[in-house]
Amino acid sequence: MKKILLIFLTALTSAAYAQKPTPKSAADIAPLLIGEKIPNASLKTPENVDVSILDLLKKKKTVLVFYRGGWCPYCNIHLQSLAGAEEQIIDLGYQIIAVSPDSPENLKATAEKDKVKYSLLSDSKGTFIKAVGIDYQAPENYKEVINVHSNGINNSLLPVPSVFVISTDADILFEYIAPDFRQRISTELLVSVLKNLK
Repeated sequence: MKKILLIFLTALTSAAYAQKPTPKSAADIAPLLIGEKIPNASLKTPENVDVSILDLLKKKKTVLVFYRGGWCPYCNIHLQSLAGAEEQIIDLGYQIIAVSPDSPENLKATAEKDKVKYSLLSDSKGTFIKAVGIDYQAPENYKEVINVHSNGINNSLLPVPSVFVISTDADILFEYIAPDFRQRISTELLVSVLKNLK
């Protein structure tokens, strides 16, 4: 009975987020806040396997990163920077999970190009991105590239680049959200935050 109720509540929550209008610009988003919980969502691995984000978060404290896609040079620099600090982040007791609207196939290309060993996950439909409250309408000049990189699933939504630090209970402990996609948290500052959260 509990399982049926949980499935029903998850479906109801997903339906509510799906109906929420997408903000017109990155400055208009209403993200989840520190102290709130990350909602569940089904995402895809580079091998096109469905995974529950909450199941992954239960395993270890998490640095949860949202990026625009492997086509974005600022995102690639950020992903590479995180890859360079991954050992430090793991030593502090965290895992890194990065989510984008890119298709599973395109995640593989990004992992190879950016020398990423941590988890890259696909949210091509934008369900999880919307649930976290960081979605906005893509400017016209981005629509073709995001359509291609999501394999035709998404042509209108982008996430605001964000980093959340999440507990194993899915609580948001820290967040860095940058409506200006050129601004990213430095790995030095992120590592400092993780040390202070211990």
